[in-house]
Amino acid sequence: MLNAIWFGMILGSVVCAVATGRLGDLSAAVMDGAKDAVELSFFLLGSMCAWLGFLKIAEKSGLTDLLASAFSPVIDRLFPEYREDQEIKGKMCMNFSANFLGLGNAATPLGLAAVSAMAKKNIGNTPTKGMILFVVFNTASIQLLPINMAAMRSSCGSTAPFAILPEIWITSFAALCTCVLCCKLTERGNLRKI
Repeated sequence: MLNAIWFGMILGSVVCAVATGRLGDLSAAVMDGAKDAVELSFFLLGSMCAWLGFLKIAEKSGLTDLLASAFSPVIDRLFPEYREDQEIKGKMCMNFSANFLGLGNAATPLGLAAVSAMAKKNIGNTPTKGMILFVVFNTASIQLLPINMAAMRSSCGSTAPFAILPEIWITSFAALCTCVLCCKLTERGNLRKI
């Protein structure tokens, strides 16, 4: 589906450029966009490598277990089926920590590791309530320090890349609360049907 959307956008751009006689401008924009994308990728690569390395050190040093213990009251309340599993809670905490720092790309492999550990505990082929809630929690996470966003703003010439922090805190907290509430209400609705 996403490939079809991209193809439609590209085709629409080419048709509009031909119709308006601005095919040269389109070619220049494509080349400039490709150059900017590569530069941004290299700019973000450094921060990603640093934070992924930090997260790996934290996992090896036992910081994940410490975070799991610190976040246990919240995780136990939201994810009761993983209350006794320190491995899953540790991976979830590392994912949440990466999301708190606004490192969505770094959080993805950590989230996949957590879901993989959850899947090993799951007997059936259908996702559990905990797995669904974790994906929802991961998707609409709170960002306390959006490092990737600040890096992108800085690469685009912003003199105050962290100036948007209050807005990010409010919107990410509201999004997370709304998503978790909808997930919990759906769980209750499904339990009543059973």
